[in-house]
Amino acid sequence: MKPLVSLLAGILFGAGLTVGGMTDPARVRGFLDLFGDWDPTLAFVMGAALVVMAIAWRVVPGMARPMFEEKFHIPTKSELTSPLIGGSVLFGVGWGIAGLCPGPGFAALAIEPASAAIFVAAMLAGMALLRLVEGKP
Repeated sequence: MKPLVSLLAGILFGAGLTVGGMTDPARVRGFLDLFGDWDPTLAFVMGAALVVMAIAWRVVPGMARPMFEEKFHIPTKSELTSPLIGGSVLFGVGWGIAGLCPGPGFAALAIEPASAAIFVAAMLAGMALLRLVEGKP
């Protein structure tokens, strides 16, 4: 049952990214272009996501456990570290250049496979390179 729920959640997530325009690099770059020809449409997508998460963070504490898991996996770390800040900067620069981030990049494989594949391949190569540099398998 858990794999089916995961698959359905992934399909719903990808569909939401697509309908919201997050898989269109031109729209994302337009949103990030604050001092040029700014496109505010993705602000509504982000606003909707904030509303959904605000509701979720109010509901979760009242639940004994998740519906399809044994326990909640809530992050416990809260400190800002150099790797976190550096990774955030790299993520933002990559998002601005490519107009995609990991979720929309994978979702875009179904819409524009040729251009999205280049982004996904570069992203996976970067992840593999980090593991090599950190000495992790």
